[in-house]
Amino acid sequence: MNDHRTAPAGSAEPAPVQGHYDRDRDHGDEAGSRAEAAEAPEVRRFWERLGLPGLIDVHTHFMPERVLHKVWNYFDTTGPLIGGLEWPITYRKEETERTALLREFGVRAFTAMLYPHKPGMAAWLNSWAADFASRTPDCLHTATLYPEPGVETYVAEALEAGARVFKAHVQVGAYDPADELLHKTWGMLADTGTPVVIHCGSGPAPGRYTGPEPIARVLARHPRLRLIVAHMGMPEYADFLGLAERFEEVRLDTTMAFTDFTEDFMPFPESALPQVADLGDRILLGSDFPNIPYPYLHQLQALERLDLGEEWLRAVCHDNAARLFGV
Repeated sequence: MNDHRTAPAGSAEPAPVQGHYDRDRDHGDEAGSRAEAAEAPEVRRFWERLGLPGLIDVHTHFMPERVLHKVWNYFDTTGPLIGGLEWPITYRKEETERTALLREFGVRAFTAMLYPHKPGMAAWLNSWAADFASRTPDCLHTATLYPEPGVETYVAEALEAGARVFKAHVQVGAYDPADELLHKTWGMLADTGTPVVIHCGSGPAPGRYTGPEPIARVLARHPRLRLIVAHMGMPEYADFLGLAERFEEVRLDTTMAFTDFTEDFMPFPESALPQVADLGDRILLGSDFPNIPYPYLHQLQALERLDLGEEWLRAVCHDNAARLFGV
């Protein structure tokens, strides 16, 4: 872990950790703008008092606007993939507004998590993501994949174009990550040391191939694959932490974990907190921005109230990702 300077003299004291996010928050444009104007300084105070240069968020969503709007519409219908939960989108904004807001928060680097739900989409999404990365220098160039003929070709092309991180979504894609069609592709990503953020836990709703067992089969064949398990592996938290203990390149992101929203329906087991502390060098900040039903600040406060110490927070919120991605 890097040794950061202490916060400058005169830095504001941390805002009190909120016990519960505001479920009745007004998401109208005017009210939302006022809330975000007040939120950005609080987010900045969070990392400034830790002596950090900012945040690195490995789980943020940017994708073609019409695709993202379809995702938002799905959340609005409380569909089965989100467990039938009411899930208001807090940051329902245009692309330029969303990137500007992350910068106001002090997020130094972020991703463009995008994913196909059927064959024939991934290469097109990767083309869009390459363009987005070219015009968004603080975005870690993101790509995706799907088990289909030609996957090795377009993954190699994405790497050649500069992709630094991949996104795989086992639940939405409804595929077995150990599918033989992905075997050589996983090997390619392992050989290049390219991280893959993978939604493979069974939350917020299980899929046919979610859970630790399919991923364990992938890792048995590719033990050096740099998987970042999204959402701390929700709800199979302990199982995925166990995989990180067994495989030194396995990491987890904090996306939505420990927040009041998630604790209401898939609480993190207190018995697994020692593992979270011990694996502090392999846990990375993720938020799911903009698709979260609470303020961005709440994710940071949820991590702080674990009471695992400032060194742990510095590592999770910045240093681990900075080391992994060289930023």
